[in-house]
Amino acid sequence: MTGLKKLEYSVVIIGGGPAGMAAALAAGENCNVLMIERNTKLGGILNQCIHDGFGLLRFQELLTGPEYAGRFQDFIKKSKVSVLLGAMVIKLTAKREIICVTREGVIAIRAGAVILATGCRERTRGALAIPGTRPAGIYTAGVAQHLMNIQNIKIGTTAVILGSGDIGMIMARRLTLEGIKVLCVLEKQPYCSGLPRNRCQCLEDFGIPLHLNQTLREIRGAKHVEQIVVATVDRNGSFIPGTDYTLDCDTLVLSVGLIPENELAKDCGIEMEPGTLGCRVSSRLETSVPGIFACGNSLHVHDLVDYVSEEGALAGKQAAAFASGRRPLVKPVRIQALGGIRGITPQYALCGEKLTLSLRPEAPGTNKRLRVIAGETVLAQKFYQRTNPAEMIRIDAGVVPDGAIEIEVELIDE
Repeated sequence: MTGLKKLEYSVVIIGGGPAGMAAALAAGENCNVLMIERNTKLGGILNQCIHDGFGLLRFQELLTGPEYAGRFQDFIKKSKVSVLLGAMVIKLTAKREIICVTREGVIAIRAGAVILATGCRERTRGALAIPGTRPAGIYTAGVAQHLMNIQNIKIGTTAVILGSGDIGMIMARRLTLEGIKVLCVLEKQPYCSGLPRNRCQCLEDFGIPLHLNQTLREIRGAKHVEQIVVATVDRNGSFIPGTDYTLDCDTLVLSVGLIPENELAKDCGIEMEPGTLGCRVSSRLETSVPGIFACGNSLHVHDLVDYVSEEGALAGKQAAAFASGRRPLVKPVRIQALGGIRGITPQYALCGEKLTLSLRPEAPGTNKRLRVIAGETVLAQKFYQRTNPAEMIRIDAGVVPDGAIEIEVELIDE
């Protein structure tokens, strides 16, 4: 390609959110690093999360999203990390070759190691196949948050929120504070999908009803949302006849799940994990393609940004080691998640190295014991009085013993 600009770096990080920034700082201690971000500012989704609750673990302070991002932005400015803003990566190869597009043109980059910190995206109405018309007034929770917190746009007067994920409940509170009447939050499952603290602080404290086992059946309206039809569902998710009722509203906010953003990973042949919808990685956060690492919400959706940053730092350290050729070769040990577990990260352990596991239960439960077993050896176990799919479980399993063939993780009744 004529006039193609070419660059070369030891480590290239795709994504400038909390995972990407933490990875850049860790990798930048030992090698030259480039971080690529498609927006014109670092910070990712944190820039529109004006509520507090960030940074308690990392900074021992209660920060808003922009404040948390600002701390890392300051660290990046003081570091030697190179940053490319307003750049969209359109191709990544297994040979760690990157093509990205900027306003100045197309850039080809060769990397010693690559870190995928691309975050996640929201599931949209199209993925739900909700019957009815296609009027204005329907937003995903993240889009509603951006319009209100960044662009200062009031999106309606009367709203219903579909899905009790954390961002949905946070937006229920945000809408209420802006004078928008939130009629209710609808949840198809028999339990709340978000953290208990958000249910308390965002719904109960503001008198917003949460209707479990109920979901949207139809959207009505010509040019704009006018009404929705709600129905109760059984344990199989099927509508129960005779339970329909209508709600008059002009705004519908969808909070129906997050999906790790992994199109680049799939295109370059990285193995994916069905339980997490992210890349399969070892305890070094290396994917099935040597030299390509993954971290943050592109790997698996987190509930605390502090863990995202911690994971990013580990990916940065390991990517720098790979790029400099300083890593010993160790045979990977497959990690198998048994009953009661929805998804687990990592999927491979390495003998002689420390192992920290992150996982989510399949359903709410009480009096559960989590066990990590290698052959006849119990590496770690912990009792939980209560488990919830909304809350990620993390457990340190210690050092993986030499000679381990497989590691099994189970969440069982006590």
